[in-house]
Order: sequence, then C-alpha cells, then structure tokens
Amino acid sequence: MLTARQNVDEVIKGGNPERYANNYEWIQLLFAPFYMHNPTPQKGQEDVVDAWGVTNSWPGNVPGPFPVHTPDKVVIKDYENWRDYVKAPSLDFPEEEWNIFAPQYDGVDHEQAYAAAFYAPGMFERMHHCGGIENAMMAFYECPDEVHDLIKFIKDWELQFAEGLCSHFKGMDAIFHHDDWGSMQSTFMSPAMFEDFFGDAYAEVYKYYHDHGCKYVVHHSDSYGATLVPTMIDMGIDVWQGCMYSNNLPELVSKYGDKITFMGGFDGAMIDRPDATKELVKECVYKVLDEVGTPKGFIPCIAQGGPGSVFPDVYLWLMDAIDEYSIEKMGVKKEDITRLPNQIMF
Repeated sequence: MLTARQNVDEVIKGGNPERYANNYEWIQLLFAPFYMHNPTPQKGQEDVVDAWGVTNSWPGNVPGPFPVHTPDKVVIKDYENWRDYVKAPSLDFPEEEWNIFAPQYDGVDHEQAYAAAFYAPGMFERMHHCGGIENAMMAFYECPDEVHDLIKFIKDWELQFAEGLCSHFKGMDAIFHHDDWGSMQSTFMSPAMFEDFFGDAYAEVYKYYHDHGCKYVVHHSDSYGATLVPTMIDMGIDVWQGCMYSNNLPELVSKYGDKITFMGGFDGAMIDRPDATKELVKECVYKVLDEVGTPKGFIPCIAQGGPGSVFPDVYLWLMDAIDEYSIEKMGVKKEDITRLPNQIMF
C-alpha cells in the first residue's frame, strides 16, 4: 500500500493513486525564526503590530485576525509614495534561532509526508495589508509604476526569506505559500492585470524554491481563481490549495489536471458552520467526489489554508468521509490507510 506521500505523488503526476489524497495528510507545515519576531493576535486580542508595522486584531466573534486600517494605524498613507512608509523587517537571525526549527524539518517522516515551510502573507496580501484593500486596488490604476516597484520590493524580501529557509532546512522539500487572489465568486483583478503585476514576480520566487530542493510549490488562495490557472501554471505552482467549489472543479481537473493539482472543494459555507453534522459533511464529500470523478489532479480538502476547521470536529469528519469514499468506491482497506499524527493547526 502506498504511503500518503507516495499516493499524492501519483495524484500530482497523473499516475495510479490507490485512493483519494486526503486534506493535509501528505504535508507537514512547519515554521521559521521570522515568526518569532512577527507578532500575531490570539483570539480576543486587538491592536497587535506585526514586523511590517501592520496592526491586526482578532475579535472573539470572527474566525480569524485581520488588519486594522483606520487612518492612525494604516502603514501606507499614499501608494504613490510607499517608500516613505514601508520598512521591511530584518531577516538576520542568529544561528541559535535557526537551530530551534531545523530538527522539525529533519524529524518529519519523509516516507509519509513532505516537510513544507509555511509562508504568509504573500505579495498581494502584504501590499493591501499595509495600505487597505480599497486603496491598494485603486493604486493598480492610479500609479501602476509605483505598484510594480512595491511588488518588486516585497518579492526581493521574499527571495531573502527563501534563501534563509533553503540554506538552513535541508529536510525541507516543499513550500506552502499563502496569498488570496479573489472572493468566492470572482478574482480581485482581471487575468491580464494579474499576470502583468504578479506573474514574473511569483515565477522568480517559485523557481528559486524548485531549484533549491522543493519538489512541490503549494499555493493557498481560498477563493475563485479559475481564470488565473494558466498564469498559476506559468508561475510554477504545482498544487493550488483552497480551490473553492465555485471554481467548477470537474471542469478544471479535466482541463488542467495534468499540469496543476487542485486541492480544495469544501468551502466553509458548505461544511464548516455551526449547524454542521457528520452526515452533512459526508453528503457533501460524496457529492463533490462523484462530480470530479477522479483522484488524479485533485486533492479533496477543506478550503482554509491549514489543517483544521473553525467549528469542532468538522475537519476530522471531512477526513473520515473522504477515506470512507475511497474504501467504498476504490476498494481500499481501512487498515491500509496511513495518516500523519493529528496535525490540526486552526
């Protein structure tokens, strides 16, 4: 029987997977010294300032933290003059701090799973976290040259971040990178504008990871993004995680599944909600897997960008239902299914 890692290799390369890859069973998300110096709020905390100077809050009645863009707290007051406001944090960490994290990468069972560095937020999110999404979107039209320069500034910082990861973590063989590029129903910009501003920048960063030992680039964007898929492929993305149900997964897998793997299909509005039941989750799983119709080029997964769910038990119900589908439809034996130990992050 294939391990979770071996099975997902068959999924991604269009080989002969023995079952559906299941959520994050095949990838272990790990961290780096930067996150020791980049404060983030816990649930119920307000006005926590991160390493880029962005103020974030996490009110108790919402699923996660978000930036605060009141005039007194927003970092970029004027995108045309962003250099006056944006100061990139240092990436010069002592070896003792790198040594804290290195054993985690080496300690992953590499027969079972990939050891992936977790990176968030990406270039677009970093840009609008600093200045507010409304002002950021207007800046693409009002001062495109300055926005190109800002994206290059962020990209160059990301490359330094990547160099630190790849030079210190020899056990790292994948990257899990966040950057949300749309809402549930549409992208935030046209495919042409997206390619113009972000295509080359991401291609450079993702080429660096591929060239330095990362077999897979997994990009998280829990959104609609079907129209961006050709650019994602050109960027070097191997797996698009967060691909929401609204993207017409059967069509995407059929059209592009030999070039990029789609990891998602289960949006929060579908299953991760206060009235969720095990039966509801199983019904959604069977519906989506029946529609897609193949384990090749598709990893059924919760849309959010990490293992877990907002409401208790939903993630575990989802994993169980996917395995039950493989047992029922593909003849897999329950005892032959291997998973990483409980790795819920959220």
